[in-house]
Amino acid sequence: MRVAVIGAGSWGTALAWLLGRKGLPVSLWGRDAEQIACIAAERVNRRYLPEARLPDTVAPTTETAPLQACAVWVLAVPSGALREALRLCPPPDATLIIAAKGLEPDTGKLLTQVVCEALGNREARTAVLSGPNLAVELVRGAPTASVAASRSLACAEQVQELLMTPPILRVYTSDDVVGVELGGALKNVYAIGAGISDGLGFGDNTKATLLTRGLAEMMRFGAAMGASPETFMGLTGVGDLFATAVSRLSRNYRFGRAIAEGKTVDEARALLGQVAEGYPTALAAQTLATQLGVEMPLLHAIADILTGKRATHDALQGLMTRPPKGEREFRFTTL
Repeated sequence: MRVAVIGAGSWGTALAWLLGRKGLPVSLWGRDAEQIACIAAERVNRRYLPEARLPDTVAPTTETAPLQACAVWVLAVPSGALREALRLCPPPDATLIIAAKGLEPDTGKLLTQVVCEALGNREARTAVLSGPNLAVELVRGAPTASVAASRSLACAEQVQELLMTPPILRVYTSDDVVGVELGGALKNVYAIGAGISDGLGFGDNTKATLLTRGLAEMMRFGAAMGASPETFMGLTGVGDLFATAVSRLSRNYRFGRAIAEGKTVDEARALLGQVAEGYPTALAAQTLATQLGVEMPLLHAIADILTGKRATHDALQGLMTRPPKGEREFRFTTL
């Protein structure tokens, strides 16, 4: 089975490395010809993942012809680049694995919705991959787990079989595509909040409060979108939230910390050198939450800080002086 990995960032490179170690022929596609040439020559992605030496079975390429022979396409580009990546025209019978985590900027659409709009209904051949999956730790051999979600059990199980790599990666299946997508997208927003909290010098009390209430917001938002709230208690919710919000390897955490230390959004982006998905997701989710009537004060505060509508300390003051509520005041109702 030939596999195409679209996107030569850290996560795309890690997945290409993983599949290549299993002996599968992998085409690692990127649009930066100079970067791809360096990866091909040195067998290492020095910019994004210098820890991983790529197996000989991985072929870095900027060409589209080799992709058409691939039965599986792993879409590991930033959420804002997914629609453009789909213009590479995956074969109609190819299995698609969405490995990005975010909402489409501007539209706020789920990435499965983007695939459907771009390629037509491919639900039976589309899966979402999400979980606490830091690329650096994966290629270092740290035991890792993820979730493959699809509306087709056969598709989810195919992805599970493809990616299971004991003892490095264990993959579970799920049929809650919306919940798994939203868990992977929204946790990035609260990871930015965790970085801001640490950057301001607050302690573990503050971060624990932020993450716990953030998880409650994720569950409310998910329920309003038709997801199962219990999905957010799994790997793609609380698991990914914990990993992304406490690890110095996390781009979104580092982005938030840079903001708290006085950097502008543009300066934080430049310092990071990679996409922090939580930034566009915060803005898109804020709009959606307002449209759906979902109360998400933390998400609104983080989005307002990032857009300059509120100063950090003003946002904190607003959160801490909200009217008293019961912790279990909200009941989840799905569409």
